[in-house]
Amino acid sequence: MDNNRILTDFWNLLNITSDYLKTGDKEEHSGLTISTDSLEKIAEEISVCTKCKLCETRNKTVPGSGSVNPALMIIGEAPGADEDKSGLPFVGRAGQYMDKWMDAISLEREKHLFLTNIIKCRPPGNRDPHPDEMAACLPFLQRQINIIKPAIILSVGRISSQVLTGKNEGIGRLRGKVYKYRGASLIPTYHPSGVLRNPEEYRKPVWEDLKQVKVCLDNINLNE
Repeated sequence: MDNNRILTDFWNLLNITSDYLKTGDKEEHSGLTISTDSLEKIAEEISVCTKCKLCETRNKTVPGSGSVNPALMIIGEAPGADEDKSGLPFVGRAGQYMDKWMDAISLEREKHLFLTNIIKCRPPGNRDPHPDEMAACLPFLQRQINIIKPAIILSVGRISSQVLTGKNEGIGRLRGKVYKYRGASLIPTYHPSGVLRNPEEYRKPVWEDLKQVKVCLDNINLNE
């Protein structure tokens, strides 16, 4: 083999190794592709994360769970008390209510969904996440999306919808439209906890948003 080719391949290998040690992400070099990231790796990193002060008050981290090839990815704001205890997303009363939403459009949690939040640790007293906390956690979410490659994302609640759409508007103005986020169709809607507090006002618009999810899913199935 040509000495120059041997030297080039050697440096390519060194660069790939260096990138792995630095980022753990997918890197490409001279036509070579190596994928080193995984949902398990991200969850492990989240479990020991100290990038914001939420690490001081959390009980368990809540990286997300569900299908690795979901029909729908659901992204909320942050874990609540039940999620902080269990380490699982959307397991409290609001999560159980959301399961009924999914039943209405023939989706099952473990089979068809991946559920997570913008923030992976519970803010004390369920307060709104602070900007620095969201900035610390967002790269984890983006890596999850890169791996899962969802066709459709349902963002539930004002904060997750604002972060993903990049628009500083209330959820009432954000919903009713389909956006794009990292290649996925993004559909914002109200958080199930908000609907539980005010069902007469929010239940109908949520149903309209779920019907839009169903239309998007049906279109994907027709094109497959």
